[in-house]
Amino acid sequence: MDERKVPEAWRVLRIQSELVDGVEKLAKLGYAVSIFGSAKLDQSSPYYDQAVEIGRLLAAQNLAVISGGGPGLMAAFNKGAFPEEGASVGLSIDLPEEQTENDYQDISLLFRYFFVRKFMFVKHAVGFIIYPGGLGTLDELFEALTLVKTGKVHAFPIVLVGKSYWEGLVQWLRDKVVAEGCMNDSDMDLFSVVDTSQEAADIIMEHFNQCVRPSKSDVTDSAWD
Repeated sequence: MDERKVPEAWRVLRIQSELVDGVEKLAKLGYAVSIFGSAKLDQSSPYYDQAVEIGRLLAAQNLAVISGGGPGLMAAFNKGAFPEEGASVGLSIDLPEEQTENDYQDISLLFRYFFVRKFMFVKHAVGFIIYPGGLGTLDELFEALTLVKTGKVHAFPIVLVGKSYWEGLVQWLRDKVVAEGCMNDSDMDLFSVVDTSQEAADIIMEHFNQCVRPSKSDVTDSAWD
């Protein structure tokens, strides 16, 4: 065997191991909402209390709340969910800085590979909620939009919270990306923009009660098509 190929072969096995471990540990999770936001926004941010509230609102409806498992708004999502009926889940990523696990998790997983972690964010999701954040948050937003647009997952609501934060991006998508023919105008309907956690929770619960709960009997069913 060519020894130069051994490290790559082991890397494939490590990826497989991480994927299997994640699937097994979340196998009984049931329906969940994945929520994203900045690790850098702490309790001094006006978004922090809203982040705690959305965790509480969703977990009180027995939906699992999945965050990135780190500090800032991620900790707030888990903090709100932690005392409630729904599971509080953190999917952390091994990074050289910034990513320390928060203390409000019923289930905590640590990933080496971003793409395995992304799969776990989607697998049980009946909705994505996006709070203000940076590159990682934007990455998850556009990943979700692409998956729903292309039909690679069952359609679910994608809700952006904080109109003042997102208005520039939304306007650019409409005025440049749609206007220049790089995106369909109907693609703007793939997401909603709201100002409060209650509005976000209402959108998720309406979808869940109308489209998910009546049509699915297996709570371990995957969002993947």
